[in-house]
Amino acid sequence: MIELRNLSKSYNRGAIKAVDGLDLEVKAGEIFGFLGPNGAGKTTTIKMMVGLLKPDNGSVVINGHNIIDDPLAVKESISYVPDTPEVYEKLTGLEYLNFFGDVYGVPGAVRKERIAALLDLFELSGAVGDLVQSYSHGMKQKIVLVGALLHDPDVFILDEPMVGLDPRSSNNLKNYMREHCAQGKTVFFSTHILEVAERFCDRIGIIHRGKLIACGTMDELKELSGSKESLENIFLELTGK
Repeated sequence: MIELRNLSKSYNRGAIKAVDGLDLEVKAGEIFGFLGPNGAGKTTTIKMMVGLLKPDNGSVVINGHNIIDDPLAVKESISYVPDTPEVYEKLTGLEYLNFFGDVYGVPGAVRKERIAALLDLFELSGAVGDLVQSYSHGMKQKIVLVGALLHDPDVFILDEPMVGLDPRSSNNLKNYMREHCAQGKTVFFSTHILEVAERFCDRIGIIHRGKLIACGTMDELKELSGSKESLENIFLELTGK
């Protein structure tokens, strides 16, 4: 479902190697957690995956389509939620969601049903008629999530999705993601909340200084690190070397 091959990206004319020869494969039906310290290359990787940054080298193939050769086919099959919610603040919540429905060609009857269900999931129904500029940070994160899920993407890509969410909405999002993958779809998300990654992800990748230093199930990571401890301890051990 997701294939990254020799993916690289530098900044400052090559002085800063943000992502360095990254090879990674994520399967259909999998929840994949992408971890790393600040500045490790997580967000740069994600932005190359969704077409916001062009790789210096390597390739991104999602759902059988190359992001460089066929970007529209990739973008039709994915949704992306950035680490900071970017919204059109002069629209009401409903106008914002209908805009996304138009972009992705979601039919009217299907759109209405999905919007109602997703607004209820994130407890946002009462605010959907208000201007987005009046929303709190957490409410903006919720409306972005609703918009991203509206077309039922094959691949759901999220950068720190739990930030700003209240505990109930965070739990509801995790349940939705699990149901999403049970249909054979894929979730790829970065997080600093290691407990969530440990309990929730099928596999975990750890990136450090632009390189993937570990990847696998929790049992595989424990074997790699020689530790039977928590993901937090494994993460600190691997990234501290």
